[in-house]
Amino acid sequence: MTLKEPVPVAPGTATATGTKAEPPHRATSWPEARAAAARAGTAARAGREPRRLPLGQALGHTLAEPLLALTDLPSFDTSAMDGWAVAGPGPWTVRTETPVLAGHAPAAALTDGEAVRIATGAPVPPGTSAVIRTEHSRTERTERTERRDTEPADTEPADMVRPGAVAAPGPVLHALRDVVPGQDIRPRGQECRAGDELLPAGTEVTPVVLGLAAAAGYDELPVPPRPRVEVLVLGDELLTAGLPHEGLIRDALGPMLGPWLAALGAEVLATRRIGDDAEELYAAVTGSAADLVVTTGGTAAGPVDHLHRVLDKAGATLLVDGVKVRPGHPMLLAALGGHRHLVGLPGNPLAAVSGLLTLAEPLLAALAGTSASGGRAPVLDEVHGHPYDTRLVPVVRRSEQLVPLRYNGPAMLRGIAVADGMAVVPPGGARSGQELDVLDLPWPPTSGAVPAQGACFT
Repeated sequence: MTLKEPVPVAPGTATATGTKAEPPHRATSWPEARAAAARAGTAARAGREPRRLPLGQALGHTLAEPLLALTDLPSFDTSAMDGWAVAGPGPWTVRTETPVLAGHAPAAALTDGEAVRIATGAPVPPGTSAVIRTEHSRTERTERTERRDTEPADTEPADMVRPGAVAAPGPVLHALRDVVPGQDIRPRGQECRAGDELLPAGTEVTPVVLGLAAAAGYDELPVPPRPRVEVLVLGDELLTAGLPHEGLIRDALGPMLGPWLAALGAEVLATRRIGDDAEELYAAVTGSAADLVVTTGGTAAGPVDHLHRVLDKAGATLLVDGVKVRPGHPMLLAALGGHRHLVGLPGNPLAAVSGLLTLAEPLLAALAGTSASGGRAPVLDEVHGHPYDTRLVPVVRRSEQLVPLRYNGPAMLRGIAVADGMAVVPPGGARSGQELDVLDLPWPPTSGAVPAQGACFT
């Protein structure tokens, strides 16, 4: 394979869509390449059936279908507070029975003038007109008497119980504040009714989504199957251990691509290393069970760049053959048949990152029913651009602005290692303060501090 990018193609070169694999490259504009990758993923997703995962296994996936309520929420009228369920106007006679508790059957119906103690989350008894919070109420004992003499009542001590007095059935409840009908009752269906759409398809399954799904009655969630990806790292010159020596270099892409693709939601089946051997590469590409094969190197036209010939022999269809972007111009996207695809990345590390963000990420996002993440922000300093091609530059965010990083050459990873994302610089460059699109990286951003290596673009 070669680690050099080819000479830039002239502006206006035709886009290759639906053509058989054949050199030379016919570069696609960067926006159209991203769109082509997303279309390929969307088309492939149409042939994939969702699978149902238990709630405990669905975290981090996306919903393959809208999340519909399986029941009313709440599914019955419940008390929103600890206190008293009351019926009609007060004061109320307290029924001396076990309080109504959450998880238990509702109490017998209340009649006007009655109250019963109730706990938060408990079903309110039929006939309940309101719930009075404990702290907004007071109770008192009363006596009901039947007089058997003619002595005036006002001559008796207040706490005296006369012979023949009959105790009231229970304490009397008084409200310390005005009582509004329906207060502190969560009515059935307050949050949703059965059949309501709670969340659309494509929503990421977060811990809160798991809680909502459980409350709505779900035991499993429908999610798209994770795309299966196999990484083929090509080249005789790559070492897997030790220091570079005698023309041999360390493989930086093998350790990086699998975890990166997994962070994008893929199930990485394997990372395999293949020498500069066309037959071995052909067998690996055609024999792979992956939905997406990702290769490194071999995408140009050097003496050991076999990928185009292998794709032609395999009957593949090139959807993108070269992209007008720096670094990473000789990347490609091919349809292998049967909803399978191949993304060919350049061999230079940062150029390979460019290919991941340009082709692999939108394809995988579309397979999952989502979209690639990103945003826009103004750039702090002027950024020089390529005369004809889009340029992707590692940046950090500082005070809501993008700060371009040094060490952004095609073979360098030092800049992207501390970056928050890759800024999309249009042909011709960007002036200070100009808003640029940013491609997010699939892990939390840095603190925003400028690294010691320096922030100015050079």
